[in-house]
Amino acid sequence: MSELERPTRPGDLVGAAEVGDGLIRFQEILLGQIERLGLPSEGVLVSTQERQRILKNVDDALAGLSDADRARAAYVSKMIAAAAVGLFDAALNYLWDETVSELRRRVTEFDLKYFFDIAVTSPDRRKKLSTAEHLVEVNDVDLIRACNEIGLLDTIAATELDHIRFMRNHASAAHPNQTSITGLQLSAWLETCVRYVLTLSYDQITAETRRLLSNVRSTNLDPSRVREVTAFFDDLDDRRAQSLAAGLFGLYVDPDRTPTVADNVRLLWPEIWPLLDDDSRYSFGNRFGRFAANADVGQASASRELLDFVGGQSYLPEVTRQAEIDAAVDALLIAHQGFDNFYNEPGAARVLHELVGDGAHVPDGVAPKYAKAVTRVFLGNGHGVAHGALPHYEEMIRGFSSSQASRALRIFDQPEVASVLRSSVGQTQWVELMKLLEPKLVSQRSRDLLVDIRSFSASPDKLGQDSNIRRRLAAFKAK
Repeated sequence: MSELERPTRPGDLVGAAEVGDGLIRFQEILLGQIERLGLPSEGVLVSTQERQRILKNVDDALAGLSDADRARAAYVSKMIAAAAVGLFDAALNYLWDETVSELRRRVTEFDLKYFFDIAVTSPDRRKKLSTAEHLVEVNDVDLIRACNEIGLLDTIAATELDHIRFMRNHASAAHPNQTSITGLQLSAWLETCVRYVLTLSYDQITAETRRLLSNVRSTNLDPSRVREVTAFFDDLDDRRAQSLAAGLFGLYVDPDRTPTVADNVRLLWPEIWPLLDDDSRYSFGNRFGRFAANADVGQASASRELLDFVGGQSYLPEVTRQAEIDAAVDALLIAHQGFDNFYNEPGAARVLHELVGDGAHVPDGVAPKYAKAVTRVFLGNGHGVAHGALPHYEEMIRGFSSSQASRALRIFDQPEVASVLRSSVGQTQWVELMKLLEPKLVSQRSRDLLVDIRSFSASPDKLGQDSNIRRRLAAFKAK
């Protein structure tokens, strides 16, 4: 039980009955004053029973938090105060403020430049971000995604936090809403944020990555010890390998890089390159194209050097169109993740649709990113879909190649998509997506996966947790 609920002894805090009576008295005084002002009082505060539920669970939720961590958790104090008053929507907003603030602090302590290289895929935006003050320019979706990709959050943590982010946007005081929150929900979200963020620790691979990036900047690596230094590469999963490669790439194309950094990256690049899939390799070709299109000569030259160094010329972009499609995809995702997405998405969707054309060929280098992005925005954001953009999305999906359709079918395995698939809107769109994809799935493994997806009895956000589904996914990685 919470300290606020413990029986009273001399010098103790008030007991449960007194807390309950105090909440009722406060509510009567406050609502009475509101009514005297001629303002609505119905539904302003949640019931005292719900408030007592959250107060009873506060101690357990904060049990893993050290004294030092508690001392700086000012927004948690505000959350508890708002919950006690009966403003659960405001309490959730304060909890999310604490979560984001702490994630930003942890990112700053870990490796700020590395984070920006992963969080911001647009070279135009990336060049403007360098300090902790710039973290506010990274939206919450990309903050969670990048923390997952650099190893500060595991996949389960990223999925749970993305769900709280969604609830914050659609059930808190951050936006007008009619969604009710219970005391048990609020206490569970507090426990989640404490467990995954406020008491954040990272695994050995993440620690090795941080140490390596620090050494790349400060020390001339010994070529004879490369295998020793990169031994942990063998334990990198696909996302970690892609993120580390992006970090090394970012260091190399930085206009302010030192000769030490350049030498060290060239030493490590051949070791990380074999671990990257084609999607990742094409992404570096796309960056070269973006630099060249923007006349960033120095960065374009550095990008080409790295690609040439590992024989990666085949991953260079198909002229300017590929770079333009790549930029349009970024613009669409930014619109989709923004607060005014239903207003901004149709224009961004139209631009991308015009670049691609009805049934036109999408360059191989951007096709995976394009297919994943169009599928993500088609599923909505959990609160709704941009109806003005939906016809564009449907036409683009109808134009998918069999390979693009297969990638779209497997998108449920991404944490940000799994979070959307928890919602009724996401589940409705998921059913429609299966109908659009079915005639395009040619390979037997894709069609087998579709059969298993349709026979899956739980909600689609749980697909990635099913052992049979995971075996199906593993078959796509087999060479």
